[in-house]
Amino acid sequence: MRGLFAAFALALTAGAAQAQAIPQWGYARSGTCDGYPRAAIETAPGLCVGLALAPPPTGLPLSKRTIRMPRGLLALPGGDLLVSDLGAWTTGRGAVWRVTPKPGGQPVIRPVLRKLDMPATLAIGPDGEVYVGEMSRISRFDPDAADPQATLTPVITGLPDNRLHDNRHPLSAFVWAADGAFLVNVGAPSDQCLPKPGWKSCPEAERQAAIWRFAPEGPGKWAAEPTVYARGLRNSLALVRTRAGTILQAENSIDVPQANWPPEELNVIEQGAHYGWPYCMGQNETAPAWRTQKVACAPYRRPVLNLPPHGAPLDLLEYRGEMFPELTGRLLVTLHGYRPTGSRILAIELDDKGLPKAGQRPRDLTPGWGAVKGKRPAGAPVGLAVAADGAIWVADDRNGAILRLAKVRR
Repeated sequence: MRGLFAAFALALTAGAAQAQAIPQWGYARSGTCDGYPRAAIETAPGLCVGLALAPPPTGLPLSKRTIRMPRGLLALPGGDLLVSDLGAWTTGRGAVWRVTPKPGGQPVIRPVLRKLDMPATLAIGPDGEVYVGEMSRISRFDPDAADPQATLTPVITGLPDNRLHDNRHPLSAFVWAADGAFLVNVGAPSDQCLPKPGWKSCPEAERQAAIWRFAPEGPGKWAAEPTVYARGLRNSLALVRTRAGTILQAENSIDVPQANWPPEELNVIEQGAHYGWPYCMGQNETAPAWRTQKVACAPYRRPVLNLPPHGAPLDLLEYRGEMFPELTGRLLVTLHGYRPTGSRILAIELDDKGLPKAGQRPRDLTPGWGAVKGKRPAGAPVGLAVAADGAIWVADDRNGAILRLAKVRR
């Protein structure tokens, strides 16, 4: 994995001073990408990026945008997309929208749900219904109903109400296990759980910084009380169950000033395992805040793959589509971070068990997505979806855009 980190070293050094200043300008356009205006984003050979929903005008406040902060995407039969809109980092301003893309024109945007609390993940459940995760609950709804809002029904409630800021990591992500159990991210209430006098362990890490399991109790029903499925996970916003049945998680590690440490992590999630937060990270290196406690890292589960430090992975998707046969079965990862390691979509090769193949260097699908004045803002990719034609849709929340990766047509 040294090659992967070496590829980012120059960008880390050159861009660290500018990383905090996030410019706000739109994407320059050059021709088309499979029918959509082509965004000035440098990609791997044979790919291009089209603008399905262009960023709003420079300086337009969030309150004036239609879709304010697009986070999660869900492709529907027929070509429409559902888009979860965080709205703002506060309650009651989130929404879900239905977007009908229009190549060469403006998409049609219709409201589906309103007044949500920081909605993020959208997914189709084992019962075929659509689910949305908010800050402290997960609900299902019918996007095709005459009044979708009236169909919104909470199914998982009582998740920690981690409001920003004294606390952190309020968003719910989820997948379903092979047995139908609901596996739900419960983020850590803090960044590093700084130890206090007399502490030998972090009390926050007993039930939070974990994945909770809600046992199935029949079609569309789950137990009211969860058990802790896996722990020591600071924030599991990126979760996927692969076709092989493996549960993978991409971990956002702690925030420290060092540009090249600690790595983000790709973990194989197994029931009962502890993955180290807040004591250890990366390949079992002790966290700075816990070094004086003489913590032993050996008992904690190591990641199967290191990801670029401070990249902030926020979604995982196993690609199964016709447009990119070379990506079939690969794991796509969005890196949302504002430091130079972010603004990327990586593709990771999996074996037939759904595990990342050893010794590989992930393929960077968007190597030129950093900020260039007058050309593009720094990309902030979050949610991923694959459309029926195999195109890869990406939500860019910071810039209020929805983009589409497609083949270059010759």
